[in-house]
Amino acid sequence: MAVKVLIRRNVSQDVEGKLAGLLREMRTLTMQRKGYISGETFSRFDKPGESLVISTWQSADDWREWVLSPERQAVQKKIDELVGTETTYEIFTYA
Repeated sequence: MAVKVLIRRNVSQDVEGKLAGLLREMRTLTMQRKGYISGETFSRFDKPGESLVISTWQSADDWREWVLSPERQAVQKKIDELVGTETTYEIFTYA
């Protein structure tokens, strides 16, 4: 069953430029993974710096394999260090 993963970040304006490159790297890696269907990135209209990525996967197991992969963890560590907080994740299935 397909799942949607909500990925939330709070980013200060002074690191947005540096973060953009890391997010492009993450998206490139993600698109090559088994089970990846699509992803959308949003910036919150009323709160600058808040972003939301909605990633769609064929299964929770596909997402889990990706989130635990060494290549993803390496890029995610750089993102969290740059942003100064951990990225949060929420996984949803279709009702």
